[in-house]
Amino acid sequence: MKTEWRIFLIIAGFLFGATILYGAWTNGESGGVEWVGTVALLLSFLLCSMCGGFFWFVSRRIDLRPEDRPDAEIADGAGEVGFFSPGSYWPFGLALAAAIAALGLVFWQFWLIGAGLVAVVFAACGLLFEYYSGTRRTAEH
Repeated sequence: MKTEWRIFLIIAGFLFGATILYGAWTNGESGGVEWVGTVALLLSFLLCSMCGGFFWFVSRRIDLRPEDRPDAEIADGAGEVGFFSPGSYWPFGLALAAAIAALGLVFWQFWLIGAGLVAVVFAACGLLFEYYSGTRRTAEH
């Protein structure tokens, strides 16, 4: 995680400098700050800062990974990476539900917005609990 937070904070620093430069440049050229670009750059800086701060916080709490150690070998990173779903229909359902909610917003139909948002919640729950078996295994059993 050490590499990740450094990358995000370097990009955030660049974006902060670009925000100041862009605001000053547009103020000098047109006599007023161009707010859309300035706010977009500022929000990009804040987003990168948030991601970098999260990775920095996590990197302090976990042990160094092989990617973070200069003396690590390739074999140190071998082993189980995690579980990846072989396939799922829930993302399609989630996208369809979001499209229904978006259509409700486009045509300003509150019943369609409500139906779409309820469908989004159900589809998100289905995606989240797709591999939940309902049994909890403890060390006692």
